[in-house]
Amino acid sequence: MLPDKPGIYQYFDNTGKIIYVGKAKSLKKRVSSYFSKNHENRKTALLVRAIADIKHLVVETEQDALLLENNLIKKYQPRYNIRLKDDKTYPWIVIKNEPFPRVFQTRNVIRDGSQYFGPYTSVMTVRTLLELFRKLYKLRTCKYNLSKENINSGKLKVCLEYHIGNCLGPCEGYQAEEDYKKYIDEIRDILKGNIAIVINYLRELMQRYAENFKFEEANEVKEKLHILEKFQNRSTVVSSTITDVDVFSIDVVEKAAFVNYLKVINGAIVQTYTTEIKKALDESKEELLEYAIVDIRQKIFSNAKELLVPFQPEFEMENVNFKVPVRGDKKKLLDLSLRNAKYFRLEKEKQQILAKPKDNTKRILETIKKDLQLKELPVHIECFDNSNLQGSNPVAACVVFKNGKPAKKEYRHFHVKTVEGPDDFASMQEIVYRRYKRLIDEEKSLPQLIIIDGGKGQLGMALNALEQLNLRGKISIIGIAKKLEEIFFPGDSVPLYLDKSSESLKVIQFARDEAHRFGITFHRQLRSKNFIKSELEEIPGIGDKTVQSLLRQFKSLENLKNQPYDTVAKEIGDSKAVKIFNYFKLKR
Repeated sequence: MLPDKPGIYQYFDNTGKIIYVGKAKSLKKRVSSYFSKNHENRKTALLVRAIADIKHLVVETEQDALLLENNLIKKYQPRYNIRLKDDKTYPWIVIKNEPFPRVFQTRNVIRDGSQYFGPYTSVMTVRTLLELFRKLYKLRTCKYNLSKENINSGKLKVCLEYHIGNCLGPCEGYQAEEDYKKYIDEIRDILKGNIAIVINYLRELMQRYAENFKFEEANEVKEKLHILEKFQNRSTVVSSTITDVDVFSIDVVEKAAFVNYLKVINGAIVQTYTTEIKKALDESKEELLEYAIVDIRQKIFSNAKELLVPFQPEFEMENVNFKVPVRGDKKKLLDLSLRNAKYFRLEKEKQQILAKPKDNTKRILETIKKDLQLKELPVHIECFDNSNLQGSNPVAACVVFKNGKPAKKEYRHFHVKTVEGPDDFASMQEIVYRRYKRLIDEEKSLPQLIIIDGGKGQLGMALNALEQLNLRGKISIIGIAKKLEEIFFPGDSVPLYLDKSSESLKVIQFARDEAHRFGITFHRQLRSKNFIKSELEEIPGIGDKTVQSLLRQFKSLENLKNQPYDTVAKEIGDSKAVKIFNYFKLKR
């Protein structure tokens, strides 16, 4: 008889192998639920059928059950449990548990009392930090056992690092352990994100040196300060009111989930990490996030007492307060975390498409041809997307795929010229017309498939453009609506729904996402001062001094375009104002 207490349970098959590990607030209720109802999920039904033996272990608290379950899943990797990825491949920075500790990169976490910081998803970040420490502090790199007995014995000798000034020679007693410990404390603070503490300490130290006329030492500290402040400026500052917070978000798809983690200390994001979890029994997003939180906090040794999450978990953790923000800076942090999770998923999907062997290219194109009922193999695909912010700087993007992969050198962006205001339909017609009018004029090859980012409205306008060019029926064209990923065909009111895991849909989504990214990037450039400057400099007869004058007076290209002719002419003269108004086709 199982007890009505928290604990973990293990299911075994008839060979004695563990096939599932679970945790429960009440072992009695949880385990009995497996055998008291019919399971709609096929894998759960198969699990129950395979159970030949059950073992359990009672623990003190629900948190103990969570941790034990997590560790057992990693150890035995049961067939019916979710796959928690082991991140041995990711690098860590370790402060070794030894006299005069070494600080270095490692991929193996050894529980020997040393302090580990990470895991870092970017090796470049680790190298940057270690390079920072080398510039700031003179740390030893040798593997000597620098115990007091060994140092006092006189058997250890300084090496080349001492002679070239990279080490202060603790092996021969030239550096006190107390002084070395101060370096390590500062490094530990930097790795924890408490850079401000180190900066304040160094400023006070520099001031003391200067007051005592130790200008050489003061200058050395000043150089350290400069390096640290540059590093601090690269941190993403979110809010000075948010002190020590862990942020978790989750993006769930059919067979997996992607969980993003952000570490925020003193108002700045000091660490970010995303992991993938493979589903096993169609687990809920609550269960998946629960597993991830326990796994990640164990992995990174986090002891933050406040956790920001997208929904209230069904479990409790000791000394941890879960918050679901609905507004303000904390909600923005949660939204940022979710964007990171989604971006990680999209990148992974794109890599999977690009990583397909070349032998598969024809098969993928054949699949697209079959799924979309095309007349030709879609070797050349083009996708269009509009981008505008409340009608300002309306632009569009066209991305080109050859053999199912991006041909980035052939991407094109467009200024919308004939449409006033935020009219996506009319903009789409103009851009599609201009793109293929030019290809025809230049006698270049046309695509076998055109993808329009939008539903029936945008697709209809693109068709009008093709009809004007006598291309309707000669090039296959579809529209993809974002909400339900519906595929629309000309003259058919019923959309096509492709399987979410189909290669055809993945290539179409990839092209659509690329067009959106390329368009948004161009739109941002358009609104930047550098781009405005280069845009104005392209106008014949408009020099650098005129551009500077216009920027100083009107601040942005959009603002300049909205000015009456007399205002612009007053600033730069009639002849130059005429050139600008003619170039942008503005009314005088």
